[in-house]
Amino acid sequence: MVISPGVYEVSGADIAEILDEAARQGVPVFILSTAGRTGREAFFSAVRAALPLDPPLQAVRLVWEALADSLRGGLDALNTPRVVILWPDARPVAGAEGDFVIALDILRETVATLADAQYTNGRPTHVCVHIAPAPHHHRQHPRAIAADSTASPGSTRSAEVAEWSPATAASA
Repeated sequence: MVISPGVYEVSGADIAEILDEAARQGVPVFILSTAGRTGREAFFSAVRAALPLDPPLQAVRLVWEALADSLRGGLDALNTPRVVILWPDARPVAGAEGDFVIALDILRETVATLADAQYTNGRPTHVCVHIAPAPHHHRQHPRAIAADSTASPGSTRSAEVAEWSPATAASA
């Protein structure tokens, strides 16, 4: 499994291989789990629990643009050349498709922005996002994740998975 910048759809069967390859290469992995929940609130909660954020997000406001800025700042502050984000239970459901598309857009925008040496003061971070649909979700072709956008632009792992600690945009 190659770890390269981008947003990719993978099967649940690929997760172990992704984790093993990241550990082999010493690449930090953040596991973003919405635990079967869907919609904006679930995504914001999962991001707060699993990903480094700078500045921290306020719990009472669910603003997509603030989430995007905070996620980019948090990942950039890690000062690591590569990062993997794994969302093993991703799925849109009726009534939350727009939120799912926006979440994917934010992840794609994060990948592109952090790869830009101008944004990162010459220290780009190559972000690789793997999205594994929750069981019973119709799989799209991997290119469909990048092509079906309608909006604009917790764990870390080296050798083992550990919880991320906060101490250490638009609408469809």
